[in-house]
Amino acid sequence: MQPKQGSHGRARDGARSELDDFLDSTISRQVEVEEALHRGDVGPRMEMWSKQDPVTLLGAWGPCKSGWDEVSRIFRWVASRFSDFRSYDLELVAAGVSGDLAYTVGYERSTGSVDGDPTARARQMSRTRTSKSGG
Repeated sequence: MQPKQGSHGRARDGARSELDDFLDSTISRQVEVEEALHRGDVGPRMEMWSKQDPVTLLGAWGPCKSGWDEVSRIFRWVASRFSDFRSYDLELVAAGVSGDLAYTVGYERSTGSVDGDPTARARQMSRTRTSKSGG
C-alpha cells in the first residue's frame, strides 16, 4: 500500500528538499510497520521507535506512557488486540522537517478485528520524530 501524499513543502524549483528526503525514507516504512502491527506483529514497530528516553507515547486507545519499558509494553498489548487484518491506509495531510525534528499528521484507516470483533477504524494520527532517535 502506498500512502497518499500531497506536495507538503516540496521545493519550488524542483530540487529535493529535506522534507522530500524524510518522506521518502520514512512514510513507506511507517506503512509497513503499521500493517505488521495490524497483523499482530509488534517487531517492526519496536524496531522503528527510539529506545532512548524520553520516549513518549500518547496512545490512541488511551495509554499515555513514557520510558521504553512502558511504551514497549503498550505496543505489545496493542498488537495482541488485532487479528484478521484486511487493509490499512495512510492519508498524509501534513508533514514538516526542521533540523533534527520532523512530524507527520494524517488519517489512518484499517479493517480487521479488534479483540475478536470485526471493525473498520478511522483515526487521526500524528507522529513527531527526532533524528537522534533513529526513527
